[in-house]
Amino acid sequence: MNNHPSWILIDTETTGFAKPIYTVELAAQRMRGWERDGKPFRYLLNHGCQIPAEVARVHGYTREILERDGSPPEEVYREFASYASGLPVVAYKTAYDWDQVLVPEWQRLGLEPSGVRGFCALQLAQRLLDPVPAGNCKLQTLRQYYRLSEHGAHTALGDVETVIDLMQQVLRPLAEKRGLDTWEKLMGFLEGEWYPSRLAFGKHKGRLYQEAEKDGELRGWLEWLVASTNEKSSQMGRWYLAQLTNGGGRADAVLLDSEMAADGAASGLLIYQDPGLKHYQRLIELARNRLADLELDYGVERAKVDSVRSRLFVTLRPYYQKRDRLRLLVRYRKAFIDRLLAEGEDAADEAAEDFQRETTDKDREYDSTASALEGKRELNDDEAAKLKLLWRKLVRMFHPDQFGNDPEIQKTYMLLTQSINDARDRGNIELLETIAKNPQAFILKQGWSSVSLDEAKGLMELRALYEHLQAKILELIETLDDLRGSADFALFEYAEHDAGVLDQVAAAQRAELEQEIEALNTEAERRAKEVEELTGEVPF
Repeated sequence: MNNHPSWILIDTETTGFAKPIYTVELAAQRMRGWERDGKPFRYLLNHGCQIPAEVARVHGYTREILERDGSPPEEVYREFASYASGLPVVAYKTAYDWDQVLVPEWQRLGLEPSGVRGFCALQLAQRLLDPVPAGNCKLQTLRQYYRLSEHGAHTALGDVETVIDLMQQVLRPLAEKRGLDTWEKLMGFLEGEWYPSRLAFGKHKGRLYQEAEKDGELRGWLEWLVASTNEKSSQMGRWYLAQLTNGGGRADAVLLDSEMAADGAASGLLIYQDPGLKHYQRLIELARNRLADLELDYGVERAKVDSVRSRLFVTLRPYYQKRDRLRLLVRYRKAFIDRLLAEGEDAADEAAEDFQRETTDKDREYDSTASALEGKRELNDDEAAKLKLLWRKLVRMFHPDQFGNDPEIQKTYMLLTQSINDARDRGNIELLETIAKNPQAFILKQGWSSVSLDEAKGLMELRALYEHLQAKILELIETLDDLRGSADFALFEYAEHDAGVLDQVAAAQRAELEQEIEALNTEAERRAKEVEELTGEVPF
């Protein structure tokens, strides 16, 4: 921004969405234009309130941690008022962090607001990236999609750092291309009426409104929207039609020429445009490489999680297996009694047979799980790099849209993908090398139908393939985020810093299992006595 205005970027971690909402972490960074200005601000706050377990699992702050490390809220907000100095305050979700969290909290505490309400960084991202290539504007999705630096996800300071990276590396060049080079212009851009290019509902959900220039049916739907009795829907329809009439239908998000867009795609920076054949080929190549990197990250991190699961499984298997067998025993002894009284001995004997069959199946399930976990291993840096190179080659075989009309070839594609994924999950680099060296030979050796792995030639085919790859990328980003947010991944991270953590967890889980086993044993014996009283023996 040419006039280099000062403002404050903030984020909060809280007790959740149930009111009243209390702040447990407040982080901020003074900004001058697009750049950091000085040191960040960060405090934990101790309100003396309970933190819901499901919320604590997300940001990691418990009541005990806050009582130990937190500061009195009034003290924190005095410090923040001094830091903010009455400047505009911006958040990624201003409607939440400012409107629902900080302002009500200041009112409860009898404090004056610190600073003034600024713009919403989420709205800025939605407008500048429209139509959003990452599918959505969740902060962690954009971080993954644009390959921004790793910071502490779901911590206030980590999210502040991520928003700064997003602004500097992605949003700033787009804003400057639009001529949004002052604070006033940026605010004016955000204050104007706006709706996303990609329709969010209705029979044409997912389509770009610009397509109505050539599609009469879509234009008719927009005109129908204008006639809606709902004023908001009608206003939206009028806005879309006005954009088409005023020339706004020609994607005004085209801010980069083809070469710049291709370069940007390498780091994830993609702007909507209608590229030609060569440009789509380049985008597809970049998308495949991106997918390969994500597959590698997922494979490596899932292997780490599985290594923790494996160690716990080996330690606790006898206890889990004994507990599950007792659960079955209690259930089927009860079923035996119920059937005996209602239908007679023959029906009761069927319950005994069902018990034996399900017990055998459960034992096989344990053996299968043990086998699967034993087959997984962590990759060292050299192996991970090799796996990455293999994936860059193998990802070129992702052409499901070509096989949609041929069930046999589609089946082959799915089987090949499964083999590749299994090899990745197990760290089986040798198998990946075999497939990469001659995929057709591998396919034929399995006895599958042959498939064509040639590149799609037409623009429509390339566009469909690119959209498919983008969908796979977004799906994998979500999957990777879910993995990193799981309890098993958190346990792996704890275990990396303290090897004794797994032993502590195993001991705690073993104690819980032993209590459950004792209770189930008591219940099983009680049911056995009931059976013996009725039949004179215990059949199982």
